[in-house]
Amino acid sequence: MASITGSSVTMSCSLKQNQALNRVSNLKMSSLSFKGISFSSIRLNPATRRLTITCAVAKPETVNKVCEIVKKQLALSAETEVSGESKFAALGADSLDTVEIVMGLEEEFGISVEEDSAQSIATVQDAADLIEDLISKKA
Repeated sequence: MASITGSSVTMSCSLKQNQALNRVSNLKMSSLSFKGISFSSIRLNPATRRLTITCAVAKPETVNKVCEIVKKQLALSAETEVSGESKFAALGADSLDTVEIVMGLEEEFGISVEEDSAQSIATVQDAADLIEDLISKKA
């Protein structure tokens, strides 16, 4: 049983394979809890009416720290909003900037990111999830 709660809509439903929600109105962001696991990044894009569910592994503190490092490495202004969903390319990062961000993350968290893993990082959330995964493997 999945429960989806939003700012203006609350519903419960059983989701089966190939089953979709037909209509959700006035929903911008919500959270999903499934078998006791909460996923906080659910957004409905009003332009396309698509529901996107992001299953975040990283702790909020890790995501916030990654946001700070990205802002510092890209020399972004204090007004620039950086969140888990922020894409490095959308923030103006080129491939060299991304390498520098990864190096900064390695230094800050005391981890080593393999080249293959580094190339798969496109968003702040991707980086935070990878960090949490590497830290858990290290312990």
